[in-house]
Amino acid sequence: MMIREKNIKALNQKFDLLIVGGGVTGAGIALDAASRGLKTALVEKDDFASGTSSRSTKLVHGGLRYLKQLEIGLVSEVGRERAIVHRNAPHLVIPEKMLMPLIKGGTYGKISTALGLTVYDILAGVRKSDRREMLSREKALQTEPLLNPEKLVGAGFYSEYRTDDARLTIELIKAAGRYGAVCLNYMEMTEFIIQDGKLCGGVCQDLLGKEELYIKAKYVVNACGPWVDVLREMNNSLSNKRLHLTKGVHLVIPHEKMPVNHSIYFDVPDDRMIFAIPRGNKTYIGTTDTDYKGSLDRIVSTEADALYLIKSINDTFPDINIHLEDVDTNWAGLRPLIHQEGKTASEISRRDEIFEAEDGLTSIAGGKLSGYRKMAEKTVDLVAKKYHKDSGKKLLGSITENLTLLPDHLKEEDLTSYKTEIKERLQSLGIGKEKVEYLISNYGKQSDMILDLVGKFEGTDSEEKLLRSELRFSVDNESVMNPVDFFDRRTGRLYFDIDSVMKYKNIVIDDLVEYFGWDENQRNEEEDQLEQKIFDVTHFFTNDFV
Repeated sequence: MMIREKNIKALNQKFDLLIVGGGVTGAGIALDAASRGLKTALVEKDDFASGTSSRSTKLVHGGLRYLKQLEIGLVSEVGRERAIVHRNAPHLVIPEKMLMPLIKGGTYGKISTALGLTVYDILAGVRKSDRREMLSREKALQTEPLLNPEKLVGAGFYSEYRTDDARLTIELIKAAGRYGAVCLNYMEMTEFIIQDGKLCGGVCQDLLGKEELYIKAKYVVNACGPWVDVLREMNNSLSNKRLHLTKGVHLVIPHEKMPVNHSIYFDVPDDRMIFAIPRGNKTYIGTTDTDYKGSLDRIVSTEADALYLIKSINDTFPDINIHLEDVDTNWAGLRPLIHQEGKTASEISRRDEIFEAEDGLTSIAGGKLSGYRKMAEKTVDLVAKKYHKDSGKKLLGSITENLTLLPDHLKEEDLTSYKTEIKERLQSLGIGKEKVEYLISNYGKQSDMILDLVGKFEGTDSEEKLLRSELRFSVDNESVMNPVDFFDRRTGRLYFDIDSVMKYKNIVIDDLVEYFGWDENQRNEEEDQLEQKIFDVTHFFTNDFV
């Protein structure tokens, strides 16, 4: 029986908590709640991590720029959270040295940067070996020769953490499931169940099975990201505290076109800062920060977004000369910020906030990827107080600070030896060693399970057999329901290996037809959805309204 069928059957009980929204915040809440002993259900109308949680800059970073806005508490909290999530999933949250060039007339000077990075290290609890280093102009050019020598005056070299936001969300969902949480994608909550003026669950539409389900729960949490206000409108609890959506765009370029040695955080003329981050044989650049009024369900990059980022690159790295046609893929995502009157998109605080409605709906919005665990803890603390008041039973506090995401935990000190093991296994299977980092950063020790499946597939194309093994693993363990789930949220191939998507898309669809028993109409529908997604990430639009 597929995971989904088991989970739908498991909905026939009364839950303590129903979470609406399957992004990183909702997934974090599900894990925190279930690990404290609450009977927990989570529903997501699309795929897990299909919104903001697969379209960030993919950094669990401490928010250095918030020091400039004097958001001291925010920098301290999310900075320390980086170390926690790295400790709990070191294969997935990886230390990354970040170079910040200092330029003539730039936002940051040498003294202010040295002071700022020192404060940053202290607030974020950065270990001594990773603390900041100030580089001279000459040392900065040695470290990153692509920088503009005419403008450069020096650089700061400090520590951040790189991740895959969607993979982090998926692992949180799986971990919550191991604690008994029932988590379902493609399950849309269409209305609240209310008795005596209080919420007691939700009516949900199974978008795959077409069945209407009633999920009963003592408490309901709205963790819908950009859709938070949509749910608040459903129970008439939308107030002056509302969302302010801004859009962030990223471009993916072949690393050979932009061969940076390190991740770089650089100044642009309009006083913003842009990231350039190497990942495998690609470099991705982002991000923009513009007000957004378009569709919540199809967010695209415009040509103006792309040209802004390209100009920023070319101004900073004069020898690169990137053009629009050099861009392989792109992604666009939304930030669900809390509106602050009179402030521009870039000025609005990234702090999270919890709203409580009279009927009991608890909504959480704002925040950053780096702070997801603390946001979850605060939300469940609130639910725990209500639970104690209503039942007389007191729950334990959060245990997620020391809760590893994978049952077969790979410690940081074991990564090197495990990489050697996987390299040897790949060689024995005729698969290139470049897949070592890809497999381990995506799956950790689960890479063994995937490689165990390779022999089950016939053929001489070893890359194809590896991909089909990933697909089988993802269907069995990660609730993959269609090719976009697989190519986008489970593997990241849609952005970072579009060639493999184009080469193997029909094989993936064929396997899914076999696994799910799709008829010809369903196959064609899934194929069309994948083609639209491929089009969106390989093209630029004239505006946000597509």
